[in-house]
Amino acid sequence: MLQATNVSLRFGDKKLFEDVNIKFTAGNCYGLIGANGAGKSTFLKVLSGEVEPQSGHVSLGKDERLAVLKQDHFAYEEFPVLDTVIRGHERLYQIMQEKDEIYAKGEFTEEDGMRAAELEGEFAELNGWEAESDASVLLKGLGVTEDLHDKKMEEISGGDKVKVLLAQALFGSPDILLLDEPTNHLDIQAIQWLEEFLINFENTVIVVSHDRHFLNKVCTHIADVDYGKIELYVGNYDFWYESSQLALKMAQDQNKKKEEKIKELQNFIARFSANASKSKQATSRKKMLDNITLDDIKPSSRRYPYVAFKPAREIGNDLLRVEGLTKTIDGEKVLDNVSFTLKPNDKVAFVGPNDIAKTVLFDILMGETEPDAGSFTWGVTTSQSYFPKDNSKFFEGNDKTLVEWLRQYSPEDETETFLRGFLGRMLFSGEEALKKASVLSGGEKVRCMLSKMMLSSANVLVMDEPTNHLDLESITSVNNGLINFKGSILFTSHDHQFINSIANRLIEITPNGLVDKEISYDEYVSDQKLQKQIEAMYQ
Repeated sequence: MLQATNVSLRFGDKKLFEDVNIKFTAGNCYGLIGANGAGKSTFLKVLSGEVEPQSGHVSLGKDERLAVLKQDHFAYEEFPVLDTVIRGHERLYQIMQEKDEIYAKGEFTEEDGMRAAELEGEFAELNGWEAESDASVLLKGLGVTEDLHDKKMEEISGGDKVKVLLAQALFGSPDILLLDEPTNHLDIQAIQWLEEFLINFENTVIVVSHDRHFLNKVCTHIADVDYGKIELYVGNYDFWYESSQLALKMAQDQNKKKEEKIKELQNFIARFSANASKSKQATSRKKMLDNITLDDIKPSSRRYPYVAFKPAREIGNDLLRVEGLTKTIDGEKVLDNVSFTLKPNDKVAFVGPNDIAKTVLFDILMGETEPDAGSFTWGVTTSQSYFPKDNSKFFEGNDKTLVEWLRQYSPEDETETFLRGFLGRMLFSGEEALKKASVLSGGEKVRCMLSKMMLSSANVLVMDEPTNHLDLESITSVNNGLINFKGSILFTSHDHQFINSIANRLIEITPNGLVDKEISYDEYVSDQKLQKQIEAMYQ
């Protein structure tokens, strides 16, 4: 059990938390959510003891162990991979080191013998004899192959380092597990393995993530950081989102009879309960949902940007034909004879681990770079708007206000009132519309780029990782806007729910050809036979 009592924290003039009281109990997984800058990661640091609150305190159950996902990927460079994982259980690792030092002595005294016996007893209690095999199981589950287990951390790739640090946090079944963005940089298989691990994990998990699919799979509760407080809600992220929207609707309709509201709530809970999977996590969540009352449902104060793409015209018979595109960068062939044809109304997600290939393909299709060979043809009725992964050239050194910046991309007859209203719907209200483009945060730049794209009225959107830097509210708005878009989309993303809810077609660029399937992303990743075929194409 982990509990925060009257916790308050300020950074300068900014109040992050005030008198926060919250208890996290065993057997539950808590998704910690909040707008960008609300203090989610800081609160995890308060819970772990890394940051001291100005008032209040955090208490841990007696003899309970807390583990944290480390963020410094270079902290263990001189240590072997297996040792790095075991170091996640600090006391066990200390015992192993002290034992080794005693047994390495030339002369073994009676005192040494007594100390060694004590250590051996504690070592056995902590399942020390299984430590290496347990660490190996975690690493293999996350996709770190056995041939890497004895290598030093400095010898393995950045992606594998991320997995090792995650295995370190999971090692030894900690009583409390704190995970800040654990799915970042993980491949599909590793995320699926982690989901199953956490669903079956019997202790307490507190996780910060922008991956809604992940939060929906693993969370029994949502802890919402809002207005310096943290409110606890039963259910996963979708349940929290839908219930907060329902509460807002109910609050706006004060004349509705309470009986009707209760019936609406009962129908809502029944729908979510019926959708629960058969996992242990979902079954316990269903029981909790059934006990929710009308007073438990509260509207959120969150602001969601207005995202709606409206094409000026429909696409005709032809969308895009790509033939034999080839491109070499720094001596490496990134694209090798890539060919495909897209149909009008296709919403295509380009998936897979080769992010460079996807970005280069998009840059070629949008005229940002030239291929070494091959060609492509856009349909004559198409108009394209591009969201590049790197948008810095649109903002660096730009002293225009946001109103002036957006005017560059809007029809000439649009007034300042229109532009300010448009920016207001994208959460740049009042004086924020007069910010300089050069001082925007990553999330603000993304919202500006989306505004630019909406004003283009294009019927084809090409988007390379559009949800990077966005909070969950903005991701939800972009997601819904693209679901409702009447044109075609070519996009990349590592957000499972984003891909699954938008794409009707998936293309993966492998070193040995394309995989091109008109199926959902859920079907794509769960088809083990297909995934083995794709894996072979990377050999």
